[in-house]
Amino acid sequence: MPQADDSACSVWWIGFSGGLDSTVLLHALAHLNLPVTLRALHINHQISPNADVWQQQCEQFCKQLNVTFLAEKVQVKNSGKGIEDAAREARYNVFERFVDEGNYLFTAHHGNDQAETLLLRLLRGTGPRGLAAIAGERKLTSGGVLIRPLLHFSRTELEAYAHTQQLNWVDDESNQDDHYDRNFLRNQIMPLLQSRWPVFMRKWQQTAELCAQQENLLEEFAQQDLEHAKLRTERVGQSIDFLWLKSLSMARRQNLLRYWLRTANCESPETAHWQQLETQLFNAREDSNIDISWGKYSLRPYQGRLFLLPAEFPLLELQLVETIAVENAASKYLRADLPDLQIRNRAGGERCKPAGRNHSQTLKKLLQEYQLEPWLRDALPLVYSEEHLVAVGDLWICDGYVAAEGDPALQLIWHR
Repeated sequence: MPQADDSACSVWWIGFSGGLDSTVLLHALAHLNLPVTLRALHINHQISPNADVWQQQCEQFCKQLNVTFLAEKVQVKNSGKGIEDAAREARYNVFERFVDEGNYLFTAHHGNDQAETLLLRLLRGTGPRGLAAIAGERKLTSGGVLIRPLLHFSRTELEAYAHTQQLNWVDDESNQDDHYDRNFLRNQIMPLLQSRWPVFMRKWQQTAELCAQQENLLEEFAQQDLEHAKLRTERVGQSIDFLWLKSLSMARRQNLLRYWLRTANCESPETAHWQQLETQLFNAREDSNIDISWGKYSLRPYQGRLFLLPAEFPLLELQLVETIAVENAASKYLRADLPDLQIRNRAGGERCKPAGRNHSQTLKKLLQEYQLEPWLRDALPLVYSEEHLVAVGDLWICDGYVAAEGDPALQLIWHR
């Protein structure tokens, strides 16, 4: 639990659905009489016909406790992952908006939830990160901290508390619908496990905690490896040292890749794509043209680097910024007095002579020399003045069009 006397964390939010779990949590926190501001945040998913009634009941309960109540209605859009995941995503989007940096968000996940989550992930296939199940604490992207203080309590214990305190709570009728995987486990499977192995939930909690420790260790290794891999932000996406990555064992490089994808907010590939990475990416020749794509992302090696790219990305923008050509950097600035400047895409067959060169070459050869990534070459903006090619992106200025030191100039910046 956080320290109540920490002034930077004086606002404690409670995710309050009105169900048994969150009702117990809110009641318990309110009766601690701590010097903090409690705020109950209710998410109205608008799925059940009773949703508005539940919201009113939650508001009334908060009035009894003298706790600030806020409600937010959301539209739950099933994007293919199921209505449960869609509702969770909508719920946490609201949490991220309300819970500021330095504040705490409490949710009422308990030991039964932990056991159900662990079993669901086992059934779907997972590693230590998935088996860690529900984390007791984690950082929100908003800067707030999510706390789950009830993970070591069972639903039976929460029910006992609620009856002792004479609490009323909302019963969501959808909890009885075994069409949902979690409900099927909760209503059909967990009682059987409980009757045969009464302490199984405590043992599974220990398993989740051990897996969380292992995952933390793997993440520490991955952080160190990512530093060695020289992570770099590119014009599009990111890249790491591919040759160094290939020198690692399969387990270690996959651990690094998973961590890299997470830090870049990319969805992880399916198992088949990991197999494809090993067979095609890490066993291929240096000059192979490989593109491992999944979802909205792809991995492509080039010139000793491995690039993480969006599968589709918008054309980069070329900015022409008015400035003054400066000493020792004059070749980077375009003359500002050139008439009829136009920006065009490549048509093929272009030739030019970069400033300082003795002869012209085809644009194709020059781009290979400059090692511009192949996936950017067709999108490369060319600057023309009266039908003369005067600059190629921000890679180089053509001979005869470089601004003299101290003269008005245009600086070219090619970026997203």
